[in-house]
Amino acid sequence: MIKNKLDLLKLARQLGNIARACRIMGYSRDSFYRFKRLYQTGGELALQEISRKKPIYKNRVAREIEEEVVKIARENPALGPVRVSNELKKKGMFISPGGVRCVWLRHGMETFPKDRTLSDNKRLKALEAKMAEEKLILTEAQLAALERKKEQKEAEGEIETEHPGYLGSQDTFYVGTLKGVGRIYQQTFIDTYSRVAFAKLYDRKNALVAADLLNDRIIPFFEEHNIPFLRILTDRGSGFWSRIEYHEYQLYLAIEGIEHTKTKEAAIPRAIVSVSVSRKQCLMNSTA
Repeated sequence: MIKNKLDLLKLARQLGNIARACRIMGYSRDSFYRFKRLYQTGGELALQEISRKKPIYKNRVAREIEEEVVKIARENPALGPVRVSNELKKKGMFISPGGVRCVWLRHGMETFPKDRTLSDNKRLKALEAKMAEEKLILTEAQLAALERKKEQKEAEGEIETEHPGYLGSQDTFYVGTLKGVGRIYQQTFIDTYSRVAFAKLYDRKNALVAADLLNDRIIPFFEEHNIPFLRILTDRGSGFWSRIEYHEYQLYLAIEGIEHTKTKEAAIPRAIVSVSVSRKQCLMNSTA
């Protein structure tokens, strides 16, 4: 906004015609002379001041009501504005649902998991920030909201990982065909915390080669660094999972004591996406 006002003043000087400059920039002559007076007296800072919207404090709710709205949002983040307004009426405090949302907007707490995407869970982010600052004892409603956020993250493909070896992800990638050999496949693994990746090429894709990558590269790596490998994430391909009783990959995981998590068909976790990126990078490096 301030740039437009400065451009208007500059254009009027260049053209030597105020009316023409105003027509080009879409301002009235009254506005031009007002901008000119402000610029002459206070410079760019004066123009910047009139560009800012000044809050109308007399329209705001009382401070004690605003504090109570923020308190309820932290204590019970799943409540909507209508419920919050009703709860405050029981305490003799009157604020409309729209007023509740305005308070949330001022404090960056206007969204909850059911309202927007995961990156926009502002009420839960405010609760987590408060937990980090103070050693809070969470209420049942707070615990339920945080658990719901975790479940939604997993449903939408975002999986939490806490340390190296906590969660690895494995996938199979078709590389191409070699003359005299046939089809070539790449088994790719990535540790989702450290982003350390491994890849190995095979002339087939089945449960045996999927287990071979773990046995030949992954398990020895974690044992060498004294890091327990706890859990692996794969898709539901036949190389990683089957309903039959004897499946080489699942038997290997059972022997090593590794928990197996499989993706839902409706969601592609970010860990699998990371594997897809890593395997392509490995292929590019090997062919460069």
